[in-house]
Amino acid sequence: LTLKAVKSLNSADVVMYDALVDKSLLDHAPNAIKVFVGKRGGKQYLSQEDINKLIVQNVLHHGHVVRLKGGDPFVFGRGHEEKEYAESFNIKVSMVPGITSAVSVPELQGIPVTRRGVSESFWVLTATNKKDELSNDLHLAAQSTATVVILMGTRKLDKITSLYKQLGKGDEFIAIIQNGSQENEKIALGQISNIEKEVAEKGIGSPAVIIIGAVVKSHPTLLEKMALKAVLS
Repeated sequence: LTLKAVKSLNSADVVMYDALVDKSLLDHAPNAIKVFVGKRGGKQYLSQEDINKLIVQNVLHHGHVVRLKGGDPFVFGRGHEEKEYAESFNIKVSMVPGITSAVSVPELQGIPVTRRGVSESFWVLTATNKKDELSNDLHLAAQSTATVVILMGTRKLDKITSLYKQLGKGDEFIAIIQNGSQENEKIALGQISNIEKEVAEKGIGSPAVIIIGAVVKSHPTLLEKMALKAVLS
């Protein structure tokens, strides 16, 4: 959480927060009305249209509204849509950049999304399109040498691994991190060829961040295994 976000919460009259927001962050808004508007696993309490309207209603009735999202509001957060809707009512909107899980969750596990000599770039994408089909962009990303970070992709893991196998990339390293930064964080490490077995054994579910590429070998557990293998060989 940035200092600017903390200051915004301190002065909020209403906080509208998502499912992936750590509830302890609400402590920074002691005098605010808290309104849960989260969505999880395809289920939602309010439609996006209802959320948009609720933002405007709360501004008109209460004043300072903070729309608190997990990660960054412009990275699969519908933040820009909400900004445009509020501004259509002549409401002044200030954006506060967040820290996206696409970078922070791997980093907390010791996995860099880029590393000199290993990965020159990284893709961040959602696993599915509006039709709940595997993203066309993933077909392009999987053919590159870049690190691929997939958000909201756990339900499509079988299709993701199938795609990589079809491209002859069954040996590509992969990490799946559930509940990143939380006390109940879980991680499955392996290769495309065996990751589904690892996920089943570890009981990995949503929400999770999937990282695919050579940078995954930077994880301390894999480094230790490779070092042991080198010594034994």
